[in-house]
Amino acid sequence: MKYFFLSEGWTVGRVWASDGLWQITAWRRQPEIQRLNICLVESNELMWLYRIEDAVLTVEVKPTTSGLVSQTIGQVVLKRLMTAEQVIERLGTAEAKCQLQNIESVI
Repeated sequence: MKYFFLSEGWTVGRVWASDGLWQITAWRRQPEIQRLNICLVESNELMWLYRIEDAVLTVEVKPTTSGLVSQTIGQVVLKRLMTAEQVIERLGTAEAKCQLQNIESVI
């Protein structure tokens, strides 16, 4: 699996695999992309951790609302996805704050 952090208010757009743009008809499915319940807070901005399958090489991300587009750039292409080790290293260097909504899920 590969990972990336994405700001709150942004969403995944197009996805590329080794043979080019992800084609649902060729793969017969959507790419596996999952937002995890882990986020970092940097400069009062939430950065959510996403998990994506290994077949994906590049991910386009873009703001979900037109208000964000006027304040920022329209889209970004992520070409350097992270490994699990890189995510753990990044989380280890961040100031961590844990908020549990269901303590029984951890026990």
